[in-house]
Amino acid sequence: MDDKQEPRPRDTRRITDIGTLKAFGHPLRGRLYAALRVAGVATASQLASQVDEAVSLVSYHLRKLAEHGLIEEAEARSGDARERWWQAAQETLSLSHEDFKGSPEGIAAYNAAIRTLTSYHQERYQTYLDQKEAWGEEWRKAADTSDFLARLNPAELTRLNAEISALIKTYEDQGKAAEAAGDTEGRENVAVHLYSFPFRT
Repeated sequence: MDDKQEPRPRDTRRITDIGTLKAFGHPLRGRLYAALRVAGVATASQLASQVDEAVSLVSYHLRKLAEHGLIEEAEARSGDARERWWQAAQETLSLSHEDFKGSPEGIAAYNAAIRTLTSYHQERYQTYLDQKEAWGEEWRKAADTSDFLARLNPAELTRLNAEISALIKTYEDQGKAAEAAGDTEGRENVAVHLYSFPFRT
């Protein structure tokens, strides 16, 4: 598979029904969806090698994701023409506690999905730490782990998150535009994970 084949542009989808939330919150399905976001398009065989699972199991879970409109078939690339190619059905997904607050089942599914996501993020960061020396001095200096503490009210936290998201989106768009123009030298996938939440001591 070619590196970083970009899917067509799509909107953000907000998950508001429990069935789709449960489908997305399944640990393996979450990993498959994340892998598709990075790859752009992929087959069950290619994804199976990434998640170290049987192709038949991966195919089953891909079909479940497709049933809920989270992924869709993509145009076939090179390889076996009989094999299905998949891509994410939207640019990004969003989840909100507020959409499920009236349902104990919904809240349980929401919490399970968020825990699955954070577990995957931690696993990916741990992989970077384990392989840090192999990335070289330039990437090690560029990478960052920071911890901030601010005294904010809900409106200020909402504004802070919106400003951070807008800034990251600017860099995402710049990277895509540069690659479309042929500027691929030195570019890698970069994960940015931000958690902002209130706490009391």
